[in-house]
Amino acid sequence: MIIIMSPKATQDDIKRVEERIRMAGLSLHLSQGAERTVIGVLGDVRQLLPDSLQALPGVERVMRILHPFKLASRDFEPNPTVIRLPGGLEIGSSRLVVMAGPCAVEDEETLLETARAVKAAGASVLRGGAFKPRTSPYNFRGLGKEGLELLAKARKETGLPVITEVLSPQDVDLVAEYADILQIGARNMQNFSLLQAVAKVDKPVLLKRGMANSIEEWLMSAEYILSGGNRNVMLCERGIRTFETYTRNTLDLSAVPLVKKLSHLPVLVDPSHGTGSRDLVLPMSKAAVAAGADGLLIEVHPRPERALSDGPQSLMPPAFEALMAEIRPIAEVIGRSA
Repeated sequence: MIIIMSPKATQDDIKRVEERIRMAGLSLHLSQGAERTVIGVLGDVRQLLPDSLQALPGVERVMRILHPFKLASRDFEPNPTVIRLPGGLEIGSSRLVVMAGPCAVEDEETLLETARAVKAAGASVLRGGAFKPRTSPYNFRGLGKEGLELLAKARKETGLPVITEVLSPQDVDLVAEYADILQIGARNMQNFSLLQAVAKVDKPVLLKRGMANSIEEWLMSAEYILSGGNRNVMLCERGIRTFETYTRNTLDLSAVPLVKKLSHLPVLVDPSHGTGSRDLVLPMSKAAVAAGADGLLIEVHPRPERALSDGPQSLMPPAFEALMAEIRPIAEVIGRSA
């Protein structure tokens, strides 16, 4: 349920509504805009009668939210959420944000070489995994804290904010110490303990869609983070598992406009994991931009044949530079800059 207050509502009017909600044993979320205040009611709202709320001074309208995801719903927040990072970068506004870098942080030389290259080509954020969830326990699983320190060094040299994945609740504080954006990977989309942990830190979170999860389940996972107190949540479509074998996953680009219709949260696309093939990254990047994605995640490696993780889908720096040049005209057509 959401309660829309009148533009003329006073602070006393708002407090009376808050008291009524708390008396019913429910919690609330207050969203105060330039013109009006919206109060979201969380919990079993059957204990609140809309007519009794509508009668309170300053209340303009009471609406029930039909979707199970409340705070993520566009019914609750009709305006798009914009995530603001240090340095003035905004995600979810008119600028298309490209996050690029190696799948895994392997060593200082490779990371710095890649970071310099993606910045020169126009990337806004450096991506790289310090902790890697791998299907096989015998594959390279990241450098851990050393990888985080190398990402921080690359940020200091290039000025690029850093996004990296966190795998467990125990590592949240450590990763938040080094990263500008915390990534929740597909395998952890429904790791509810991890979602509750990242909800408590003051860092934006990028939540990837699970490999076999519905859009509603994806948004409900976002709800865990939002309801826990962290409002800076981004969503990332990275492909889902289907019967197709010619691609690593099936990149569901229909999810982009659909989720943007359902939710106010920014939506990004990862065509590298979504296809598993560097030959498909460029066309799917262009399609994602045309579909309305707020940003892209692209894997870039100077020597993909030597990469310790995801070499077949990683672009070399010249190919990434060409990708940036080709997506800019598409972004401009739909009113974005890149």
